[in-house]
Amino acid sequence: MNWRGRPLTSHEVVLNTIAATTTRSGLRVDAALDEGSYPTGIAVSREQIQALPITAHDQHGRWNYSIAPTGTAAPAPRANERAKARAGALQMLTDPRLTGMSADELNALQAQLAPAQAAAAEQHRYVLRKGRRVATTGRSRPLLSDADEVLLTVIYLRQVCPQKVLGDLLGMNPVTVGPGIKATRKLLDERKISITPTVVRYFTRAEDLRAWVTGNNPAEHAPATPTRQALTDPTLTGMSHEALHALLEELIVPYAAAIEERRHRQRGGNQHPGTRGGVFRQKITDGDRILATILYRRRICGLDALAELFGVCKSTLWNAIRDVLPILDDRHIDITPARHRHPTAADLLASVGADSHQVIS
Repeated sequence: MNWRGRPLTSHEVVLNTIAATTTRSGLRVDAALDEGSYPTGIAVSREQIQALPITAHDQHGRWNYSIAPTGTAAPAPRANERAKARAGALQMLTDPRLTGMSADELNALQAQLAPAQAAAAEQHRYVLRKGRRVATTGRSRPLLSDADEVLLTVIYLRQVCPQKVLGDLLGMNPVTVGPGIKATRKLLDERKISITPTVVRYFTRAEDLRAWVTGNNPAEHAPATPTRQALTDPTLTGMSHEALHALLEELIVPYAAAIEERRHRQRGGNQHPGTRGGVFRQKITDGDRILATILYRRRICGLDALAELFGVCKSTLWNAIRDVLPILDDRHIDITPARHRHPTAADLLASVGADSHQVIS
């Protein structure tokens, strides 16, 4: 109420206005200006929030609460500790199984895009400044380097995980990750560099991705409900895991090419770089689209049950299947129908067995 309608023209005005505030018991509020430099984009983890001694009030406790002094709570990690953890997460993401390329290939891609990234960054700063940089003007140090942004873009376009998972891994706000992915994808589009989606799996939690890369027991981190990996069981697909993986690897590139050709026809031309913010949000990955089509051709269950298993609506799944079916037919890939048709999704999962509900590496 003190600064309602008052122009906040300086730090002094802000401090004096806050200092003029009193509590119901008549105590004044202390205010001081912290002139320290702090990096932007830092996210507070769920564990840190849960460690805070927060007591909800009886009335509307979601909005009204008290936070006690945190002398006994776990201290927040220091800047150098966060930077070290972030560097470790970035190193983990360079795993060739995630990037789909060797370390040398990733380094070459980063080096290829580096000049364009530097030019784009300077152009962006020029626009924000509305002119040349003043010699005395400082420049904040970004949390992610240009090479880091290339790596995250490759991981994202490979459909390994959403931006939220990347943010959780790096201890950053996903909103901070997004612009780097958008800008880097624009550069990739301009140079006609395509990133092939992965067929490993789609990670929706940071702990699942970390456990998979490090080789820890993923079952300990698996959600209580069966994962989509249960649908790769040989009794459902009619082929071994190795054969299924090989088939997915064979179809993933021509499928992506066919989809882009269809979109090119619908657009009436090439896609403008950075369209849709350079970022997509897929309800179902390309690998899952192919897997769903295999199960559909196997007649293992009805379309309604398949949509429930993949967590999408019936129309979304049917559109995906219609895209994949021509790819199978063009390559004369024969999918043998299953001997038994399951009436419901629950019946199908029950037939697989408890072991298949675990995540398959």
